Amino acid sequence: MVPTDELLIEDRGPARWITLNRPDRLNAIAPDGWDGVREAIEAFEASEQRVMVLTGSGRGFCAGADLTPTDISHLVEGGGVETMKTVGRAAQALHDVSKPTIAAVNGVAAGAGMNMALGCDIVLGSPDARFTEVFVRRGLTVDFGGSFYLPRHVGLQRAKELSMTGRVVDAQEALRIGLLLEIVEDLPTRAQELAETIAANAPLGLASVRANMNASFQRTLAEALEAEGAAQVVCFGSSDMAEGVAAFGEKRSPRFTGA
Repeated sequence: MVPTDELLIEDRGPARWITLNRPDRLNAIAPDGWDGVREAIEAFEASEQRVMVLTGSGRGFCAGADLTPTDISHLVEGGGVETMKTVGRAAQALHDVSKPTIAAVNGVAAGAGMNMALGCDIVLGSPDARFTEVFVRRGLTVDFGGSFYLPRHVGLQRAKELSMTGRVVDAQEALRIGLLLEIVEDLPTRAQELAETIAANAPLGLASVRANMNASFQRTLAEALEAEGAAQVVCFGSSDMAEGVAAFGEKRSPRFTGA
């Protein structure tokens, strides 16, 4: 994945920062930009970096899809099937990545931009963070996995209310209802600090935690226990477990390799 002017990629220690970079458009994604988002996520998956931080440049996180009148005419004429497939592939890549992800929401997160943030494992926000499932106010319906993610964050009734009104949620309300984990003044510093804290832990364990938590709403307790057991057996045979036990006994920080 080669960084572009509209999608910046920077490795900061164990964290890979992906910055949406169309500040004049509040980082809205152009119709031909979704594949770039997907490719950036897939490149992170293949990299040595252990945590991904997703953010936006300027005063916005992501205003969703950037559709001009010409784009809208094209969607109407073509049915929008191929465009929605590219959106879906980007959303699926974010969900399927095996390593932890953090959204650093520095401003407005609207429509698909809101759901892109919610697709990350942890969502941090600045005091200027704002969220809106704006779709119905544009004659559209929720996409980029919003119908999957939003009820898991705020409950079904609140998810319906936010999606049916398209109203704007400020940072304080977002914290109260579960869209945000934290509101922080120095968002980049806190996001990097959290990324480094997570990255210091065993990669195999982190991958299993992410996968099993993401599947928890589709499983019975018996299925969850079976999945946990299978994952734990893998960890039992790893060099990282041996390192973790040795580090504990030697009263030092472990040096996990992911093996």
